[in-house]
Amino acid sequence: MIAELPDLDGNYDVAPSAVKELAENGHTVLRGVASEAEIAAWLPVIREVTEANAAHYGPLEERGTFDKMFLQIQNLWRLDERMRRFSLAKRFGQVAADLLGVDGVRMYHDQSLFKEVGGAATPFHQDQYYFPLDGQEIVTMWMPLVPVTAEMGSLQFVSGSHVNGFLPEFLIGDEADETDPKLIEQLGLPIETHGALAPGDATYHCGWVVHGASANPTDNLRAVMTVIYFGDGLRGIAPQHEWHEKDYAKWMPDVRPGELADGSYNPLIWSRA
Repeated sequence: MIAELPDLDGNYDVAPSAVKELAENGHTVLRGVASEAEIAAWLPVIREVTEANAAHYGPLEERGTFDKMFLQIQNLWRLDERMRRFSLAKRFGQVAADLLGVDGVRMYHDQSLFKEVGGAATPFHQDQYYFPLDGQEIVTMWMPLVPVTAEMGSLQFVSGSHVNGFLPEFLIGDEADETDPKLIEQLGLPIETHGALAPGDATYHCGWVVHGASANPTDNLRAVMTVIYFGDGLRGIAPQHEWHEKDYAKWMPDVRPGELADGSYNPLIWSRA
């Protein structure tokens, strides 16, 4: 089965305009990073691994606030040997390195995000609040595995918000849906989306950009695979809150503050060398 899955190697030409857009706005989109045929072959595997590890999710209406947003399975590349080839794909790593302008990228973590029929909206938030890393060279690939229609909704970004660093108002909580519109208006920055996406298209966003996602009012599963990359050479920082400690335990268990983030959970995915 592993041999039959398509390789995700070879280079992808990242346009300079995408590099500029990521730097200025905190997000960009690239079309056809993987072909629809490649994603069609990989979707059953990703879905199988996700569903096999989602037994702890109860019925949607009985879940807490966060779990109503999606089925979220993390570290798939460590749960199933087949997933190593997807999450550690050299093509995806090359794209991340080119967008960040670095010589190499490492794995922070991967995750599948399956927003089910009726799944709740994901409040606007910042990812990098949780990352105990000492640099800004971090980018998340958000790749749909199914067509994402305009009605279904792709990620929404508060363009330019990444330059402000940490904004404590955007921590996810039960009250987030009520406060977000007012807080975003106060920033005076536009909310932008890259619209409908085909399987294998991908949006990319910086760690500090404020972003969220709409609910799924359609009759179709919104299946997405994400991988978070960071520039080779970043180091761990001293934990500043409990989420840093949790992220060390989950994503960098053999890295200590001040050390290079090059532990066994953070393999080098792609390098110009």
